[in-house]
Amino acid sequence: MTTGELDRTPARGSTEQGIIIVKATIVGTALFVVTAIFAAAVFTTAAQWVGAVTAMALFMVGVFAFLWGFWNAIQRSREEEVSVTQLFLLLGDGTPAAVRRTMLSMLAIQVVTAFGTAIWRLDGPDGSPGSSLAVGLLVPMFGLGMNGLWAAYHANFGPRLDADGAPIRDPMRKASANSRQDGGTSTASIDQNEDHG
Repeated sequence: MTTGELDRTPARGSTEQGIIIVKATIVGTALFVVTAIFAAAVFTTAAQWVGAVTAMALFMVGVFAFLWGFWNAIQRSREEEVSVTQLFLLLGDGTPAAVRRTMLSMLAIQVVTAFGTAIWRLDGPDGSPGSSLAVGLLVPMFGLGMNGLWAAYHANFGPRLDADGAPIRDPMRKASANSRQDGGTSTASIDQNEDHG
C-alpha cells in the first residue's frame, strides 16, 4: 500500500504535490492582485479591509511555508548541497525551467502589485500619510515561502562532498565513527587548548 492510498492525499515529494504548490501560488497571487487593485481603485474602508486581510492571510501562509520548507531543506542538507538561492529563488539545474518561470513570475507580480498599489495610495482617505495598502508589501513572503516549500520537496540538489570529493552519506554517523576511533575524545581539540593553558 503506497503513501496516501488510504486518505487519497498525494505522497510527499510526488509530482502531484508539486503541481498543487505551483497552483496554490498562482491562485494566491491572483487573489492578492484582484483585492489589492480593487482596494486601491475603490479605496473605501470595506475595500481596504478586504485588501489588508487578504495580504495578511497570504503573509501568514508564506511564513508557515517558509519555515516548513526551510526545516525540510535542513534535513536534506545532511546529504545534499542545498543553497539559499536554489531553495528560495529556484536557481540552478535542480528546478525545471517551467516551474522556475512560473514561480518567479508570481513572485515578481506580487512585488510589482504590492509596491504599485502602496505608491498609488500614499495617503489615507482622510489625507493622513500612509494607508492600509502598505500591508501588501508583506505579500512577497508568500512567494518566497512557496518557492522554498516546492524546492525542499521537489528540487534536485547535488550531493555533499567531503574533503576527498566523496559523497557524504550521513555526516552524523561519520562524526560518531570518528569519535569512537579517537577513543571518545578528539586530540585535535586538546592540542588547540594547550596554547590557552
